[in-house]
Amino acid sequence: MKPYLSFITLAILLFSFTTTHAQRYKKIHRKAIVIDTHNDILTQCFEKHVSFDEDLRGKTQSDLKRFAQAGVDVQVFSVWCDGKKEHPYTYAKTMIDTLYATAARHPDKITVVTNSQQLMNTVKEKKLAAMIGVEGGHMIEDDMNKLDTLYKMGVRYMTLTWNNSNPWATSAMEETEDSLLHQPKGLSDFGKKIVQRMNELGMLVDLSHVGEKTFWDAISTSTKPILVSHSCVYSLCPVYRNLKDDQIKAVGKNGGLIDINFYSAFLDSNYAKRERALMIKHKTERDSLVKINPDKDLAFEFIQKKYKDEFNAIRPPLSMILDHLDYVVKLIGVDHVGMGSDFDGITSSPQQLDDVTGYPLITKALLERGYSKKDIFKIMGGNFIRILKANEKN
Repeated sequence: MKPYLSFITLAILLFSFTTTHAQRYKKIHRKAIVIDTHNDILTQCFEKHVSFDEDLRGKTQSDLKRFAQAGVDVQVFSVWCDGKKEHPYTYAKTMIDTLYATAARHPDKITVVTNSQQLMNTVKEKKLAAMIGVEGGHMIEDDMNKLDTLYKMGVRYMTLTWNNSNPWATSAMEETEDSLLHQPKGLSDFGKKIVQRMNELGMLVDLSHVGEKTFWDAISTSTKPILVSHSCVYSLCPVYRNLKDDQIKAVGKNGGLIDINFYSAFLDSNYAKRERALMIKHKTERDSLVKINPDKDLAFEFIQKKYKDEFNAIRPPLSMILDHLDYVVKLIGVDHVGMGSDFDGITSSPQQLDDVTGYPLITKALLERGYSKKDIFKIMGGNFIRILKANEKN
């Protein structure tokens, strides 16, 4: 009887510990102000002719209901178009108007906020605080007045470049590929004035996507903490979009913030090889799709959905997000790291993070790695609030 009773006692204790642990991470997640600094659902809505206040499960990685289920308190919505879009400034304004229209339809669920006080008030009201970030300086069309107008419309960060360079700033992709023709790398004099004007306005300077020369020019020009809204660590995954150690240290010295991107190929240095192997396996089918429609991205999306199990199997583990986060923390401290998922702008995310509702699992993983409740509160949102306040006008 005694061994049997011992087994029962052990089982009860184990169950009790597991339940308590589960309750603890969920409680911490609920209490934290969870902030994601980069989500591309607006682009998905434009391209798929849907609205994120609809049930978009199976179509996108996020929607209004799932933000609530995920415990996301503040979402920075990315305003994006590529460098080939005609009239990018007009397109950006239309996308911003769409966000305001969605919020107007649901005043009890979402509010567009433009400063830290509004953010805190909206969180207390248990509504989603929506913020706006413009992903690519080409959307101001080389016009300082258009930058000012976007600020007045609520934009609180601008990524100086996307993958494409613009006349006053060069991108990571083009600096790395050395595809610039007659344009010097980095910020032009006008580009430095853009950074200075952003500082004056209280608009965060976002250095995701920018080339190394642009990074150094911008961080030496800015008088306020900068943001890297959705990037990872080059030493762990050497792709052009990730930050090298000296850049990470510079962000720490600047008092800025690096928010970790959830894209598999920016987290796992071997992911791209596995994905290419799958695409080669299905090359014949993909080529036939491209003949019907030359949009290669559309063909990729079709193949990925058709062979979902194969693509799911090659996704990296969730722990890789924590590896990148740990690396930044060890290099410059816990005050300089956060989350910028890039959901709805990425084609693959780690295991267990199929969509935004996986966010609580990150809190769980942080707890398991030994992070304190205080540190988790900083990582999940407190650090962004700090740099937002530091950039606001006095």
